Amino acid sequence: MEPIILASGSLRRQDYFRLLGLPFSIMPAHINEEEHPNLPPRQLAEELAVRKVNAVVELLMGRVPNWILGADTLLSVDGEVYGKPADREDAEKMLNTLQGRSHEVITAMALYSGKVKLIDCRSVVSTVTFAPLSPEDIAWYLDTGEWQGAAGAYKLQGRAGCFVSGIKGSPSGIVGLPLHEFYVMLKENGYPYG
Repeated sequence: MEPIILASGSLRRQDYFRLLGLPFSIMPAHINEEEHPNLPPRQLAEELAVRKVNAVVELLMGRVPNWILGADTLLSVDGEVYGKPADREDAEKMLNTLQGRSHEVITAMALYSGKVKLIDCRSVVSTVTFAPLSPEDIAWYLDTGEWQGAAGAYKLQGRAGCFVSGIKGSPSGIVGLPLHEFYVMLKENGYPYG
């Protein structure tokens, strides 16, 4: 199989690549995720995923490989976007907003194919429902530090799973890479899988 550059430092995405048996190297794209046009959440996630791929293409200065994957995960509550919290106070605000209600988790994937010099971008939207949380629940979770670096201030695959009362959509997409859709995307773009 051909190696893929993963334009992300996400450990969970790396775990999924290993699970799928995909050879990869890591080249996190450093883009300013705060600078973006006022787009609806799904379009914003796709825009950020594409920008990550383009940032890696620029870094490689003409030595572009056959495959690059950029991905971005964000949360949306009533159309408002929630990315990674800036600090504990920001994380607490996010968790208070999420508790006792449903929100959308959008993961966009941008796959660059060097053979055709095109980027295929797709996104998956899932719905997560949180149970009502007490201030003590939130304080306990914040004390774990697990919220750091996590979109929406929680990690479904971690202790925050205790708070989730329902999921509709792709559990792996909520974590950061929708496996089924990613597999289909690779096949449809001619990746020599297997």
